[in-house]
Amino acid sequence: MNQLPELRIGDNVIPLPIIQGGMGVGVSLSGLASAVANEGGIGVIASAGIGTFHFDWDQGTMSLMDLDREGLRLEIRKARSLTKGWIGVNIMAALNDFSSLLRVALEEGADFIFIGAGLPFWDTNEIPLEVIHRTKTKLVPIVSSAKAARLIFQYWDKKYGRVPDALVLEGPKAGGHLGFSLRQINNPDYQLENLIPQLVEQVKELETDYARQIPIIAGGGIFTGGDIRKALEMGVQGVQMSTRFVGTFECDASNRFKEAYLECQPEDITIIKSPVGLPGRALRNQFIIDVESGLEKPFVCPYRCLSTCDFVNAPYCIAMALTNAQKGILEEGFVFCGANAYRVKKIVSVKELVQTIKEEYQASFENVPDTR
Repeated sequence: MNQLPELRIGDNVIPLPIIQGGMGVGVSLSGLASAVANEGGIGVIASAGIGTFHFDWDQGTMSLMDLDREGLRLEIRKARSLTKGWIGVNIMAALNDFSSLLRVALEEGADFIFIGAGLPFWDTNEIPLEVIHRTKTKLVPIVSSAKAARLIFQYWDKKYGRVPDALVLEGPKAGGHLGFSLRQINNPDYQLENLIPQLVEQVKELETDYARQIPIIAGGGIFTGGDIRKALEMGVQGVQMSTRFVGTFECDASNRFKEAYLECQPEDITIIKSPVGLPGRALRNQFIIDVESGLEKPFVCPYRCLSTCDFVNAPYCIAMALTNAQKGILEEGFVFCGANAYRVKKIVSVKELVQTIKEEYQASFENVPDTR
């Protein structure tokens, strides 16, 4: 019987080579992360906007950045109370409080920290080098090219005296904000199956240069066990999956959020121009239609959360829109999703989903086509 192999990142051995990708705002918190960890994968808590799910914001007492730090601390601790498995945190490098969130995740002993949405460079005044050198937490940048991987390794080695423990390669079929231009999203040269061989070759050089193993995790469009097999055969050691985990009872988003996945068709999935300056993949709804037609959603920015956000000229606040969507207030927001969202047909438990993925993986060796 062909079973999914384990994933090794440094001295950590993960029974299932599946990382549940971080989904913000509030879509993957301790509930989903702990459930995935209990099934042998790496469950990931998304840190963006996490504080508003724990506290009512009072500008006179705590800043939103303070709330996010404390919210992240609480979610990591809650996840630890629910599982003995592997727990990670996803932190966007573009967040203005990136360094302080990174510090909290390190203090709380997250097993892994996945860093995306920008180059993963932090303030050494916030996180001294000795902390980075002695931590057992594995640091894993999310990249969209072999070139970015080389740049990060060189910078970390020079600036911090250490290099990443692994890499996530995220292709353009991922959900949410994308590390690709509009021109690249549908260009065959930038699809995951063409990016993987380039990074595999680059990592061979990096492993020689730095005398260490560097696992590659591929994500963005991986939906079935058959997809996992194809990725592993191309030379990666694990996969990142997000969209399919939205279709679980344990996913931390509201039922209306999940129902949007169940009800969507391929033509409902669109690419938006986000106020943060990046393209993003989302489910087209009236909110998006209004914005595309030139209507603005008036707001006063209380967050100042993203360094790349032009909040003065933005037609809406994306943090508010995504928070509303997570809570099921879709009239005042929209749902981020991956390219395969329309393939989510029912809500199941994480246990059942993982078992299905294992069966799909085994069936792929028997030439049974993926039907999901």
